Amino acid sequence: MTGKDFKEQINKYNRDELQSQIYAKTPADVEAALGKDKRNIDDFMTLVSPAASDYLEPMAALSRRYTQQRFGNTIQFYIPLYLTNSCINHCVYCGFNHNNQIHRIILTDSQIMQEVEAIKKTGDFQHILLVTGENPRDAGVDYIENAVRLVKPYFSSISIEVQPLKEPEYRQLSEAGMNAVYCYQETYHRDRYKVYHPKGMKSKFDWRLDAFDRMGKAGVHKIGLGVLIGLEDWRTDVTLMALHLRYLQKTYWQTKYSVSFPRMRPHEGLFQPNVIMSDKELAQLIFAYRIFDRDIEIALSTRENKNFRDHMAGLGITSLSAGSRTDPGGYAVYSRELEQFAVNDNRSPDEVYSAVKKQGYEVVWKDWDLNLQSV
Repeated sequence: MTGKDFKEQINKYNRDELQSQIYAKTPADVEAALGKDKRNIDDFMTLVSPAASDYLEPMAALSRRYTQQRFGNTIQFYIPLYLTNSCINHCVYCGFNHNNQIHRIILTDSQIMQEVEAIKKTGDFQHILLVTGENPRDAGVDYIENAVRLVKPYFSSISIEVQPLKEPEYRQLSEAGMNAVYCYQETYHRDRYKVYHPKGMKSKFDWRLDAFDRMGKAGVHKIGLGVLIGLEDWRTDVTLMALHLRYLQKTYWQTKYSVSFPRMRPHEGLFQPNVIMSDKELAQLIFAYRIFDRDIEIALSTRENKNFRDHMAGLGITSLSAGSRTDPGGYAVYSRELEQFAVNDNRSPDEVYSAVKKQGYEVVWKDWDLNLQSV
């Protein structure tokens, strides 16, 4: 796939046909995919299909082997810092929905530094993820740049999860010290996308999808992709994400990539998931992505419960959040009452650290990319 941005190329794929292909896979297809050394998109579709659900044990073993070969017996820790819950969007599944009657906060410089001080007391975190709602007027790119510069002396790697930006704005943030951008398309179902994002800038499907090309053109060091599990058929969405990933890797080959698969969690609002993914299915998805791509970073947040996170350490996962607060000012400035979603693993960083050590893995507090740039 060359010559056009992915927002144009995605139109060549018929979602219903892809879904039919996935659900038509057989055990023989699974065995054939597992027997290969390199896998293509069709093999990935096989590994996320219902037919592969009876092959989790060999998939887990292969996923563990590939993860250890590439990343060793290590797990990276990161921590999110929510800067604001102010948002102009109306995403039906999000606690920051503009219609929700919650107290809106935009952290000041001094409050950001209070949060940084509190974070540094909880563990030797060197990888921080700055998160905002979408409020370009009051918390736009200049506000984000200022936050990056404020926290830069205290962390070796700074990632952001904010609204899609223009290409020059991604360059601006990179020059300020930003290392990575995480952006979730939420669902690749173009026709249904508007149902979940009825108003605001996020309602523009193509603008959001094109953000990844803008990141690549701006030379962002690492790009993170993801879909929100609970909106549409997850097997089809993650297949379209795999196609997107391959396109980005071929087009912006000097950039590193990360994926994650957040499952919908309780939040302020009434929307309930359309699709429920079991722990077994999430494990299958993680194994499938690792088998499909040995170099990809796979992150697992505190949306997931502690038992699942502990069991998945080393089986494909390379990055874990710990001690997360999903509300602006949640570490020191304010009480925990403004969350974007409910955290499912409430353990302290030390407790997560101990659990990872019990699994036989070492915790890496610095970002993978900074350690492995020369590999």
